[in-house]
Amino acid sequence: MTFLRNLAFYPLFYGGSACLVLASVVAVLARRAWLRPIVGTWGRWHLWCVRKLLGIDVVQEGTIPDEPVLIAVKHESFFEAIDTPRLFGFPAVFAKQELFRIPGWGYSARVYGLVPVARDQGARALRAMIASAKDRVAAGRPLVIFPEGTRVAHGTRPPLQAGFAGLYKLLGLPVVPIAVNSGPTYQRVLKRRGQITYKVGETIPAGLPREEIEARVHAAINALN
Repeated sequence: MTFLRNLAFYPLFYGGSACLVLASVVAVLARRAWLRPIVGTWGRWHLWCVRKLLGIDVVQEGTIPDEPVLIAVKHESFFEAIDTPRLFGFPAVFAKQELFRIPGWGYSARVYGLVPVARDQGARALRAMIASAKDRVAAGRPLVIFPEGTRVAHGTRPPLQAGFAGLYKLLGLPVVPIAVNSGPTYQRVLKRRGQITYKVGETIPAGLPREEIEARVHAAINALN
């Protein structure tokens, strides 16, 4: 049954995603106001496929503030990355620079307002990233980051990337940490029935010392491990 569920999920979700990517390119060229609802549709389409085809229930514990904050999310699978536009409404996500090279998708992502993370490219790239992030905040949008930097296995608690504390300091925003346990069900190849839980942690104020903000975020995003 697991195999059959996956056999239905992959062509339907990715086929629908391809259509929505094409629609986003058209929106960028014709009317950019259409881009936001198209991206939101992608998130809802993914959730429908996850629930109806894979048999995975998705629940949220706690409320996410409706204001510009820095949201730090545990990263166990592609699930939470794809679910981001649905979960947060109109987020500006810090995303790896390489993703913006994907034909069609990359340009649409820039127009939508994702923030490219150019690692190891010096102070100039850092200033550009911070300026871009502050523009999104000025527009009233939340910023979303995966502070571990990459996907990690469920049950592991790697340290946060070194740049997270610096970003927290430069942006001067409170942090909302979110734990998620998608790893056991939303696996890289064969996804399995079960439940994925988001656990929204207590909002952490701006201006804390590096050691304290790292410790509090690290503990909160690993609350489901």
